[in-house]
Amino acid sequence: MAQNTKKNSEYLVEVHDLKEYFPVKTGLFTSVPLKAVDGVSFNIKPGETLGLVGESGCGKTTVGRTLLRLYKPTGGEFYFNGELVTDKNIHRLRKEMQMVFQDPYSSLNPRMTVEDIIGEPLDIHHLYANKKERHDKIMDLMQLVGLNAEHATRYAHEFSGGQRQRIGIARALAVDPKFIVCDEPVSALDVSIQAQVINMFEELQEKLGVAYLFIAHDLLVVHHISQRIAVMYLGKLVEIADADELNSNPIHPYTLSLLSAVPIPDPKTARESKRIVLEGDVPSPLHMPSGCPFRTRCRYATEQCAREMPALTDRGNGHMVACWNK
Repeated sequence: MAQNTKKNSEYLVEVHDLKEYFPVKTGLFTSVPLKAVDGVSFNIKPGETLGLVGESGCGKTTVGRTLLRLYKPTGGEFYFNGELVTDKNIHRLRKEMQMVFQDPYSSLNPRMTVEDIIGEPLDIHHLYANKKERHDKIMDLMQLVGLNAEHATRYAHEFSGGQRQRIGIARALAVDPKFIVCDEPVSALDVSIQAQVINMFEELQEKLGVAYLFIAHDLLVVHHISQRIAVMYLGKLVEIADADELNSNPIHPYTLSLLSAVPIPDPKTARESKRIVLEGDVPSPLHMPSGCPFRTRCRYATEQCAREMPALTDRGNGHMVACWNK
């Protein structure tokens, strides 16, 4: 890895060739690497939202957790605000980077009151001078995410899923971060609540200028909140583009298939649109196909696809695609 140096950049987050392999035992003394994330690169500007989409098991959540050093990366580099993130500086930088977890039920301590849950980051990073300042900060955070002051003394199990997720968001905001990894933050919520939480994320971004890596499998949600979208398949990025551009002009066969599965509200348009159904099963990440990992399910696959993985190449206006035949 490169030396821990500062560099000037227009990006808040820069990820270069990130790898996360988990050893899986195959015998008493043997193991094979499960390549959850395999050479992922992307950038996020201050105050921008990058949506990360793909089907379950493609490595989206692992990307977010590896960036925040919840998993030790196998390889690659991650620059935050121009500084290389390492084991030595992660504690200092963690104040700048936070995470909102997928499950609001399991990510909150059932033995702690709401006030203590939100106040815990303030305690860890010593961000108050006295108890009154701590209490005032917690009240401000609760108000910011739409919770009432009387909720402070209650416990997590007394709240609905949407309210619990608001508690988790308030906890993430407590240290005034510049970057938040949102790991499928609305997938466990009712559809009616999803819209409220998504709108709240957008309002918080306007007020605070925070950048998001928004991980989800619902393309409609991601298109609504993101400026740019990255599509992931079996540990690799296959397409990155502006949200509107990706929606109107998808290029990679996998992205085409994902978008064809999005429900269309207009019945006439829905009847005319054709669903692209992928054939075959998703390969095991323990036994990945050679070359492009999508080739076993792709109607355009050729011998070249089996030989080598295509690199992400710019097809114009920053629309990056990894495909030999499209």
